[in-house]
Amino acid sequence: MAAFPAARTVHSVAGMENIDLAQQRYAHRQNHPAARVLGLGLGGLFALYLVGRGVAEFFIIHYSDPASYANSWGGPSLAGVFAVHSGPAVVIVAAVVAYIWRRRTHSRHTS
Repeated sequence: MAAFPAARTVHSVAGMENIDLAQQRYAHRQNHPAARVLGLGLGGLFALYLVGRGVAEFFIIHYSDPASYANSWGGPSLAGVFAVHSGPAVVIVAAVVAYIWRRRTHSRHTS
């Protein structure tokens, strides 16, 4: 018995493009609903934390005093501090806007 028995013989490289050995074996498996809710909930909380931290950074920094942000992550420049602290917030907000935009345009075309 071979270590990896093939489902069918493939005679050319072009014929290999649609082979998925695990498709039948794992077709019945679904993500557990509790794990999905837990993962989305924790990811959502972490995203809210990053967005809140990114917004709060604009109010916490004393712009006229470079010593207030010189030792922060991304310092000693103000642009670096904003890139590190507010950059993830910008990425998260842009991803959420793109997701909502795609959902709205997709729902308009399917209804």
